[in-house]
Amino acid sequence: MTRKTLIAANWKMNKTIKETVSFINDFKNLIKKIKNVEIVICPPFTSLNESSKLLKSSNIRLGAQNIHYENKGAFTGEISPVMIKELAEYVVLGHSERRQYFNETNQLINKKIKAALKNKLKVILCIGETLQQRESNKTTDIIENQIKNCLKDINEMKNIAIAYEPIWAIGTGKTASPEQAEETHKFIRQLLKKLYNENISNNARIIYGGSVNEKNAKALLKMKNIDGALVGGASLEPETFSKICNV
Repeated sequence: MTRKTLIAANWKMNKTIKETVSFINDFKNLIKKIKNVEIVICPPFTSLNESSKLLKSSNIRLGAQNIHYENKGAFTGEISPVMIKELAEYVVLGHSERRQYFNETNQLINKKIKAALKNKLKVILCIGETLQQRESNKTTDIIENQIKNCLKDINEMKNIAIAYEPIWAIGTGKTASPEQAEETHKFIRQLLKKLYNENISNNARIIYGGSVNEKNAKALLKMKNIDGALVGGASLEPETFSKICNV
């Protein structure tokens, strides 16, 4: 069973339109020969339109960092899936920063996933535990609760990738060891088998995030159940991110 490697860049609240254009023009040349990796860039909303134009006919996919669960309405400051699907193919949902700073719950994330899938968007669902939860041996309980509730009443995983991002490793420079990450990825795959079936479990892409860089990516991606990476800070420089995509 071969799952195509997925490497996604989450730029968070970084890069102006001008900076985005400069990045994409440089980056396209660095990865144009890559065929066996699906590459996704998720810039801020303001850069989506220009990115969409620049990435046409390239081997790079475009993603958004969030959506609202309604298609339209009186939701000041929000972006709907209908708006995003005109420009992007992917959307990142459930990121720990959205959970922490904007009080997003598993139930809200579940509504967003359903809205994304209904509008033919592909989802990168983020899950992960805090350091306190890991040290209390609650990692699997937290992961199971997040997956069950975020994927409630969702019957297929074809357009959903799961990004395991231990919160204690995001932006801290700390990374779960390849073995630690693999152990949790294996648990997630077994859980998907229990919740769905073996075929869905075998085909689901489970990627790792949390201080991924050009130095540790190769060891992480060698693991049997790690199908790619969601990259934060190391995705902001074209050369650095291209090295991760080339491992």
